[in-house]
Amino acid sequence: MGAINVDSMFWSVFLGLTFCFMFWRVARKSSTEKPTKFQAAIEIIVEMVDASVKDTFHGTSRLIAPLGLTVFVWVFLMNVMDLVPVDWIPELAKLAGIEYMKVVPTTDVNVTFGMSIAVFILILIYTHKAKGPTALIQDLMLHPIAPSFKGPAIIAAPFIMAFNLVLELVALFAKPLSLSLRLFGNMFAGELIFILIAVMFSGNLFVAAMGGIAHLGWAIFHLLIVTLQAFIFMMLTVVYLSLASEKH
Repeated sequence: MGAINVDSMFWSVFLGLTFCFMFWRVARKSSTEKPTKFQAAIEIIVEMVDASVKDTFHGTSRLIAPLGLTVFVWVFLMNVMDLVPVDWIPELAKLAGIEYMKVVPTTDVNVTFGMSIAVFILILIYTHKAKGPTALIQDLMLHPIAPSFKGPAIIAAPFIMAFNLVLELVALFAKPLSLSLRLFGNMFAGELIFILIAVMFSGNLFVAAMGGIAHLGWAIFHLLIVTLQAFIFMMLTVVYLSLASEKH
């Protein structure tokens, strides 16, 4: 953790630019009279994300819906690279003199941690914006047990605040940690299963054909995981920012 892997960075940036190009092209050539199938698919995604954000985010921000859309589609595109046969792109890279190539950015814990840290920074920004400069300190030290500053109970107030601080710091840092490890763990496990199937069913033509069927079955099931993990990452991002924006 903490390394910059060029292959992961390349595919992350490439898929991010692909996302921007696709949506720019649809927006530029959109038509209400004769919409294309691709335009209809993009509109379904936009409406789904918009409805999810409206139901989840209880603050007022023009950033959340575009952020949710970007997170969902970008993570989905990175996840869907897991459906590309594991040896195709690495073997082509070897022909070009590149000995190692990771084509699924979300199976790199550095990428998932990078995205979760960005979400964590946004949580701090939205907390400061919605509740003021001292809001984070108050949230950390005055919850979940409210200390009393009146009478003899004031003696116990510092101990309660210290106890609250420990609990809330764990909860605060658990958000980016769980956000990143959930995505990384699911995608890395899926990639390992593809590799195991390829290793187990390598051999004669009949065994290879059985391996192809196994690959197809896992790919169909994994497509659900790919989509679900992108949706979960997007929804948790919106939920965390909604909690940060609530003033009560």
